[in-house]
Amino acid sequence: MMDERKVRVRFAPSPTGPLHIGGVRTALYNYLFAKKHQGDFILRIEDTDQTRFVSGAEEYIIESLKWLGIEPNEGVGFGDGQFAPYKQSERKNSYRQYAEQLVASGNAYYAFDTSEDLEAMRERLKASNVDAKYDSITRSTMKNSLTLSEDEVKQRLENKEQFVIRLKVPRKEEVKLYDEIRGWVNVNTSSIDDKVLFKSDGMPTYHLANVVDDYLMNISHVIRGEEWLPSAPLHVLLYRYLGWESVMPKFAHLPLLLKPEGNGKLSKRDGDRLGFPVFPIEWKDPTTNEILSGYKQNGYLPEAVINLLAFLGWNPGTAQEIFSKEELIQAFSIERVSKHGAKFDVNKAKWFNQQYVRHVDNKILAAELKNNVTEKNISVDEIYVEKVCGLVKEKISFTKELWDYSQYFFVAPTSFDESVIKKRWNEKSAIVLNDIIESFQNSIEFSHSTIENAYNEALIKNEMQSKDFLQLFRVCLSGVASGPPIFEMAELFGKENTILRLETALKNIKQ
Repeated sequence: MMDERKVRVRFAPSPTGPLHIGGVRTALYNYLFAKKHQGDFILRIEDTDQTRFVSGAEEYIIESLKWLGIEPNEGVGFGDGQFAPYKQSERKNSYRQYAEQLVASGNAYYAFDTSEDLEAMRERLKASNVDAKYDSITRSTMKNSLTLSEDEVKQRLENKEQFVIRLKVPRKEEVKLYDEIRGWVNVNTSSIDDKVLFKSDGMPTYHLANVVDDYLMNISHVIRGEEWLPSAPLHVLLYRYLGWESVMPKFAHLPLLLKPEGNGKLSKRDGDRLGFPVFPIEWKDPTTNEILSGYKQNGYLPEAVINLLAFLGWNPGTAQEIFSKEELIQAFSIERVSKHGAKFDVNKAKWFNQQYVRHVDNKILAAELKNNVTEKNISVDEIYVEKVCGLVKEKISFTKELWDYSQYFFVAPTSFDESVIKKRWNEKSAIVLNDIIESFQNSIEFSHSTIENAYNEALIKNEMQSKDFLQLFRVCLSGVASGPPIFEMAELFGKENTILRLETALKNIKQ
């Protein structure tokens, strides 16, 4: 997918709401491709549709990219390069000349139709069972510079009548586009309507603005979502009619992110409905105050989110699944992006996060766990908290689970897993437990190895197998049936605390 020009790619979201995780994946693939080829990655805000503008959305996009660490090297919120400004509303005056250029060359025209005219046209076509669209056939019945006289057009423009500029799409012509993921795409222009390029409010539409900006910003590759594939032939026509076909960027349309169950695109509402986020960070709707959950607030690490998103539509061709960002940059290629939709797997997302949590420094985890401990007015040594984190992080998927999985390290259990007690406890269990307690009381050294030795000796003495007692031993120490390595856990409790816990369990279970 290489080009002789310097690689320059852009992520160009619209500030119409929170950034969907599918959009984040698009940004990620652009970032990886740019870094792989020592190119530029640009953030451009496409806010030509002011009616859909949502307050705070632009800031949300910037904050999300910063949290994930996939920062553009130029663009809105990331510093101006030589192609600033990067917000289309601030480039408003640069678009009309290109729309007028298309009119002058006969490839676009002024359309003066009112909303009533357009509605009447739709109703007329609907009654005739014909697709209601403004195209090479219906344009001849409407009020535009192709049907009106030159003088009338001039007069309407001088009178400042509202108008739009539409692309004059040829009636029956094959438009070919090579997509770097899907191969050749052929579209007949009979299926394309005369899209509005320039609106009556003086703003360009997406189609004109994105083509003009890609040209002016020397964009070499357009990597975007599959939903833009139907618009691609229209953009090819614009490049052709503006005389820029020789520098048209290469296109790659990414596969859709699909729902975990059934079919269909992963929507903004699927996440909270199915119990997982579809936004990078939490979003509060400025109008309704509705709060939509984010990966950050759900305990996902940014490195894990990047790793899992990279695999939703791409694979490295090897068995490796855990990649650092630097490794992803080296391994990534558009050629290995699938053309088929990628199903979002909630369990796999949790698995990715679990792998990254295991490698977080214990001091960092301890800082978070210490907050929980402090809230409960428990006084404990910081080194102890770090060691607890080192033991339990193998069991958690999210850092927010630290307290749930470790609270028995700070508060001795007062209840014990009844299912284990019912299944494993008997008179011999009490004897074995007493023997272990006595051995601990007599021991000078108290390490995981001496703890394990005392445990094994008590089992041998009483002719009991570990499979019948180990889980019961754990429950006596922690109250729960699973957890980190049990002998390391007891070592961390310390000799006196371990004995006290076992004696308490022995007393309570006997009752």
